Amino acid sequence: MSRRPRTGGGGALALVLHAHMPYVEGFGTWPFGEEWLFEAVATVYLPLLEVLPGAPVTVGLTPVLCDQLEALRGDAGSRYTRFLREVRAPIHAEDAAGLERGGEPGLAAEVRRAAHDYVTADEAFERRGRDLLGAFRALAEAGPLELWTGSATHAVLPLLATDAGRRLQIGVGPRSHRRRFGAWSGGFWVPECAYEPGLEHELAAAGVRAFCVDQTDSLGLGSLDQLEPVRTDAGPVAVPIDWQTVELVWGERGYPADARYRDYHGRTIHDLKPWSNGGGAYDHERALALAREHAGDFVARVCARLERYAEERGRPGLVCCALDAELLGHWWYEGPAFLAAVIEKARDAGLELVSLPAGLERFEPVERELAGSSWGKPKDLTTWDSPDVAELAFAARRAELRTVAAASASAASPGRRAALGRAARELLAVQASDWAFLTRFRMAADYPLERVRGHVESLDAALGALTDSRPVPEPELRNLAPELDVAALLGT
Repeated sequence: MSRRPRTGGGGALALVLHAHMPYVEGFGTWPFGEEWLFEAVATVYLPLLEVLPGAPVTVGLTPVLCDQLEALRGDAGSRYTRFLREVRAPIHAEDAAGLERGGEPGLAAEVRRAAHDYVTADEAFERRGRDLLGAFRALAEAGPLELWTGSATHAVLPLLATDAGRRLQIGVGPRSHRRRFGAWSGGFWVPECAYEPGLEHELAAAGVRAFCVDQTDSLGLGSLDQLEPVRTDAGPVAVPIDWQTVELVWGERGYPADARYRDYHGRTIHDLKPWSNGGGAYDHERALALAREHAGDFVARVCARLERYAEERGRPGLVCCALDAELLGHWWYEGPAFLAAVIEKARDAGLELVSLPAGLERFEPVERELAGSSWGKPKDLTTWDSPDVAELAFAARRAELRTVAAASASAASPGRRAALGRAARELLAVQASDWAFLTRFRMAADYPLERVRGHVESLDAALGALTDSRPVPEPELRNLAPELDVAALLGT
């Protein structure tokens, strides 16, 4: 069978899906808490597992997300299935009946159709033996899908106060990844793409070989320099995210904003979403056809960008399009269908898709200074370090300094390692970047602040056991960071 000629000037597209969830398992329910996790499992992770077999895509699974997916093998999995059967099923039926009584048969029909998504998610979860980590491992072992790791709880690394605090966050990633997936190629998702010059040295010390950066502000939106991996002095390769490509999907006027897609914001009394962006009842089949159309447009635009790079630079380039995995299925309902169509249409168009490790074997990195940056709004650290989130930022810094100091003071007390382990896990929970993000953009009411205050209180109790006769707490915090090694706090 003949193959179409390769387009894009011999360049390639690397799709990177960053899958992450703060530690919510066991911490509250609707509208926040662990039902966020259950929704993501049903609408994002299980659908992606259906799309990804045989796809050369890079998927970053943060340790804290894996901690929670691992917990689904036990009691959390039973709570998940009860959520689908005893919460999602009846509220779909109730809202459909209410819409019918209110003279909205089209909306009622859409609610009944959407209810089947959760039936499918229930069946898929059981079919996979309640083991999503095993499913991802099987995909990676079969190839060409590639799995990356990240820091323990997605802390903004440039904002950490101490070298020991960074070692603690970074070190959990490779250890937990190897235990769960058997091998690690050295790919590391730097949380929020938050980079400062010199960070690559600490990443290199942990065995990191590649990470993504956002250099849009320093290089300029659309700069062809974005298509060139950068070799750092410390060894790891920094891969710029091409925001001109990303904004086709994630920008304010990106594909998901089309009037025909499902409206994320319009809600029924039980937070169901039967409307389209344009108003009126959502038409699922019409939206799926549109997702295929947009996938074709996406592939064509990537090809044009790569061809322009090849013409101007005389060599092939690498477009890195990185997205939060939760965009596909949760924020953008049709996202998994779009991704499946991109994979298909890229093959048909002769556009080469590569995992990042495969791409970095083909495309020689350049040498260039990297600027401090993030993929926040704006592309600095303001989201996580500003007056809006001052209490969270100061709480995290104080918790880190106190934990590191207590670890040094108690280094000669092996019997207190349990208390130190618990304090370290509470610290990791406090450091999650999600709390400041949710607070800054007013997405979760008081939930982030309540979580941080609760973890700080528990951290105080654990540190107290290091210095007086208080009972030593259990080192575990549910299933958070089972690979944690307090030696990182001791510099050993």
